[in-house]
Amino acid sequence: MGTSTERGTRPPLSRERVVVEAVALADADGIAALTMRRLADRLRVEPMSLYHHVANKDEILDGMVDVVFREIELPTSSQVDWRAAMRGRADSARAALRRHPWAVGRMESRAQPGPATLRHHDAVIGCLRRAGFTVALAAHAFSAIDSYLYGFAQQELALPFHTPEETAAMAETFLDRFPADRFPHLAELTLEHVLQPGYDYGEEFGFGLDLLLDGLERARRGTG
Repeated sequence: MGTSTERGTRPPLSRERVVVEAVALADADGIAALTMRRLADRLRVEPMSLYHHVANKDEILDGMVDVVFREIELPTSSQVDWRAAMRGRADSARAALRRHPWAVGRMESRAQPGPATLRHHDAVIGCLRRAGFTVALAAHAFSAIDSYLYGFAQQELALPFHTPEETAAMAETFLDRFPADRFPHLAELTLEHVLQPGYDYGEEFGFGLDLLLDGLERARRGTG
């Protein structure tokens, strides 16, 4: 522990500060590194001090997920183009999950959702309802969009390459190991698509999202 002067220069401990530091710890070292001891060390306090502000680790996880939801762009009541609103929200959510990889698979897992989580869900449903979606179709749309969003984010984070250079190197290795005479369609896709200049796997997200939104628009029109 530092001197009393050093302690006096630090912001006072609070639930918000505990949660924000927990997010920073998980971002840097992964969710497995998040223990009360590690978090207390990061905050330069004794572990028992944390329990004056949070009941347990579950409450910290609740708050961490709420922090991520707080970063996601929400549809507003003034937006009239529901597709643009859903696309903006999906792009913003994907960016937030890339900043916080530990959050993938945890965004809808909390039994005690925080205010940002509730505000987010209400805004998405409200946007769909204003666009003419029935209650049931709004539920279907929300589920379909989020299943695609979270699934793509999980797959994207799991890939063994992250830059165009790494992608190209992986593709070249792939071709060496799996010759075209045995796997002609894989070779064709690799040569004519993956190894083309400017290829970015992340761009697949927009293509799939547009297909999904097209289908939801057809369903929306069918409810009128």
